[in-house]
Amino acid sequence: MTAYNREADVADLLSNGRAPRARLRELLSADAPLVAPGAYDALSARLIEQAGFDVVYMTGFGTTASLIGRPDVGLLSAAEMVDNARRIVSAVDVPVIADADTGYGNAINVVRTVQLYEQAGVAGIQLEDQVMPKKCGHMSGKALIGADEMAGKLQAAIAARTDPDLVVIARTDAVAVQGLDEAISRARSFAEAGADVLFVEAPTSEDDIATVARELAGVAPLVFNWAEGGRTPPLSLERIAELGFSLVIYPIGTLLAATAGIRSLLTTLKGEGTPVSALGSLPNFEEFTDLIGLPEVQQLEQRFSGT
Repeated sequence: MTAYNREADVADLLSNGRAPRARLRELLSADAPLVAPGAYDALSARLIEQAGFDVVYMTGFGTTASLIGRPDVGLLSAAEMVDNARRIVSAVDVPVIADADTGYGNAINVVRTVQLYEQAGVAGIQLEDQVMPKKCGHMSGKALIGADEMAGKLQAAIAARTDPDLVVIARTDAVAVQGLDEAISRARSFAEAGADVLFVEAPTSEDDIATVARELAGVAPLVFNWAEGGRTPPLSLERIAELGFSLVIYPIGTLLAATAGIRSLLTTLKGEGTPVSALGSLPNFEEFTDLIGLPEVQQLEQRFSGT
């Protein structure tokens, strides 16, 4: 988020999120793939924005790990996910795409889920066709609802949004359960149901990825999940662009990096009794308070101090 250096009027303070949503649609229509690193909390989202990325992806895997220290197996409620999305949206100015899992129930639940995420200010939501409780798309043991039921949930999502710019991403996990052909068939039906963007999860070879891109070309923009350590081959961004994907998410790299950094610091602290030898590779206190917006707060204090 840029430093606060403009006069904010009531319209700014009460913004309903339309501008970020329109911006997301613009970015998705560009020739080059939109790169969306995963954020699991407000701090990681700020770091993504400060690194120069145009969009933030709120990862369900990372949200679950950071909030309750458990795997992504459907343990979080809609309220917990929406609450995290709201905090992330409040921390950045760029559009936020949020994982909304299965919509947390049937089509009626999806209506409320869309309303809550829209109120939280997200620019896009992702819905998937797994049975609740769901699992991470790169885990085994997934089960699917019927394609018709998922199409109905997507129709409910489209009907529920009050802002037509809200992007609805439809994900199918059918590759691991019923095969690539079924996944492509489902993706087509989800586009017919009104989904704005299609997401075929976890193809396991470059040939399968290319087949998805070829068969769904022109149907809707496509997501490539560059899941760090997952089942999908790690293609180069150039190859992903060549295949025609519009959005590339990197869902858990920030979470893994944070885990490695914390582990390293704790190893030093445990072995040496203080963190002194590790501090040289870390931001100092002043740098950190700057990156989380202390200068902005100080400007606000001066502006509203009444002196």
